[in-house]
Amino acid sequence: MTTGRIVQVNVKPEGAGRPGLPKKPVASARLTAEGVEGDFNSYRTHGLSGAGTQALMIMTVDAIEGLNREGWPVQAGDIGENVTVEGVPYDDFEPGRRVRVGGATVEITKACTPCVNLYTLPYVGDERGPEFIKTMLGRRGWYARVIDEGDLAPGGPVELLGENE
Repeated sequence: MTTGRIVQVNVKPEGAGRPGLPKKPVASARLTAEGVEGDFNSYRTHGLSGAGTQALMIMTVDAIEGLNREGWPVQAGDIGENVTVEGVPYDDFEPGRRVRVGGATVEITKACTPCVNLYTLPYVGDERGPEFIKTMLGRRGWYARVIDEGDLAPGGPVELLGENE
């Protein structure tokens, strides 16, 4: 069984005119079927009508470190993830996999597809945007739906579960 821990919990409150990235760290947050309380995701809310299949976005430290080695100064929260985790490799996540994250249980639904919102990051911009999107293909993070609601906080456990857990 693979286990790790939550490094950072990230949210972006709703606000016109404010870019959605990066998301900012918080001391803790409640994860509900609709998503992380205090976090607003325009696409999830308006484009998907609140689709629960994208209630949470998870990113791993090993993926961030890989991007850093390639010269991209990505930090936790930059790419829009709600939870940054370590100790569980990026490639161990896959659709259908259940994961205990803090006090919640989620099921991975799909990989997050890179989009032009990444251009708003200060080290990307319009000029480097296409290159960064290409770099992020297959490693922007994972979306999940909520099985059991719960609290999230740095230091909380992250555990890949078996099929019936």
